[in-house]
Amino acid sequence: MEKRKSTTGVVFFPGGNIITWSSQKQRVVSLSSCESEYIAAATGACQGVRLSRLLADLTRSDVKKFSLFIDNKSALELCKNPVFHERTKHIDTRYHYIKDCVANGVVDVEHVRTDEQLADILTKPLGRVRFIELRRQLGVVRAGQD
Repeated sequence: MEKRKSTTGVVFFPGGNIITWSSQKQRVVSLSSCESEYIAAATGACQGVRLSRLLADLTRSDVKKFSLFIDNKSALELCKNPVFHERTKHIDTRYHYIKDCVANGVVDVEHVRTDEQLADILTKPLGRVRFIELRRQLGVVRAGQD
């Protein structure tokens, strides 16, 4: 069963610089790519809320709204829709946290084209060219490079 679980990848760059990232197997087996992306969005929202509160404490400023970029349009719509549907009732309640974050204006969810999804480097095997391109876009360089 472990092989059937999707991987969630999250990268945070407030101010345009990566300050943290995570890549982890999801706790449950998803029944669709929409559900998997929705669970990833909920995970990103939880981590993002904690991080934005920490940054607000450190800078003695107000908590700022942040954006999550999702490449699955069905998951994006699910995040924005406050109504629970019959087809999503099997999704564990904990993952609906993202709906509250969006409804309360804490998080914006935005669509990003799949070929522009930077978190893919954390979730799936990539070809060499794609890997190097995403690594470059994230600002990650090999040790000894400028």
